[in-house]
Amino acid sequence: MDLTTVSLAGLIALALLFDYTNGFHDAANAISTVVATRVLPPRWAVAWAAMFNLIAFTIFGTLVANTVAATVKEPYVSLAVIFAALLGAITWNYLSWYVGVPTSSSHALVGGLVGAGLAAAGTDAIRASSLQKTALFVVISPIAGLVVGYLLMALMRLVLARRDVARTERGFRVAQLASSAAISLGHGGNDAQKTMGVIAATLVATGHLEGGDHLDIPMWVVLAAHAAIAAGTLSGGWRLVRTMGMSITELRPVSGFAAETSAAAAIFASTAVGAPVSTTHTVAGAITGVGSANGGAPVNWSVFGRLAIAWIVTIPFSAGCAAAVYALTTIPVHPLAIGLVTTLLLALLGALWLALRNAPRASDISAELAAGPGGETAVPVRPGAGSVIVYGHEGVREEGRSASSRGTGRGPPL
Repeated sequence: MDLTTVSLAGLIALALLFDYTNGFHDAANAISTVVATRVLPPRWAVAWAAMFNLIAFTIFGTLVANTVAATVKEPYVSLAVIFAALLGAITWNYLSWYVGVPTSSSHALVGGLVGAGLAAAGTDAIRASSLQKTALFVVISPIAGLVVGYLLMALMRLVLARRDVARTERGFRVAQLASSAAISLGHGGNDAQKTMGVIAATLVATGHLEGGDHLDIPMWVVLAAHAAIAAGTLSGGWRLVRTMGMSITELRPVSGFAAETSAAAAIFASTAVGAPVSTTHTVAGAITGVGSANGGAPVNWSVFGRLAIAWIVTIPFSAGCAAAVYALTTIPVHPLAIGLVTTLLLALLGALWLALRNAPRASDISAELAAGPGGETAVPVRPGAGSVIVYGHEGVREEGRSASSRGTGRGPPL
């Protein structure tokens, strides 16, 4: 077995590792709302999401994979460029997960490809059309999620105004199973394709796949990418579930359904046009939009602001990491390059192992949901409005009761 084949196998393994980190990093996108609204226990929620991540390949094509594969022009794609891009993206995924900030694995990967391509050959290496499509959807995805979420929540408040509270809540607990499945399908269908694109570009660079404007992605690549992201989703990502499902705004089954449905619609549309959209941006935008339309569920704009800053930083940070890694791998003194890169890999793997060992687990999230600081109280709002579980906040509870008694339609969220 020659060195090129060994390097190819190693890069494919690294790409699948990125896909795995994408899964546990972005698991919160698919499960945060269904966990926050108590429709599914945390462990069941990740299993539900992972199943739909896995089968998404039966529905979606490979347009997104082709967009990602074309970020760096074919003549400039090399094993060193792919390695640097993946390591830059994995580093950002790890750091943002560690501090509990949901960011885009998709944009981290694109940033890594851009940084490595620029380090290798300057601006000539970057295909402007692919980068522009990605950059455009950095802005479009959260706005689309927010606007659609706001409109759908406002419509549902109008339609459900005189419905029985308990019956409405029961019905939307079932409906949320379908909407969370749709998010998981969209996540698997869009995000797994990023890894497919990287592996396909690697195969082209080593002569194992014919290049061109539209790559024919082998089925084994498709299956491996979906299996890796499903395995990552199954592992949880509980640190980010807290941020997405419990920090932006309070959710109940009605509002959770609205957020998931809005985000899924935006993700499906983006995947159909081949845009590597961020499921994180879209879901966070939808949750924010739903909270904005739900008068008694104030949005924590400081949390949303921190997320927005992290989204802006993702591509340049990943690009910088990838450029640095590329510089290390191409040091003329090969033993020194190998030693430095090996040390970097070991340090990253060690940090990841320690962080995962001390990370929140499903049982921690279950305990937080089941036993808030002041015990939990179900507070009805008005007919059709559902209810909210209030954790020992007398002001919020009293506001909900008084708003309900006045018939204003405001108060705790749907």
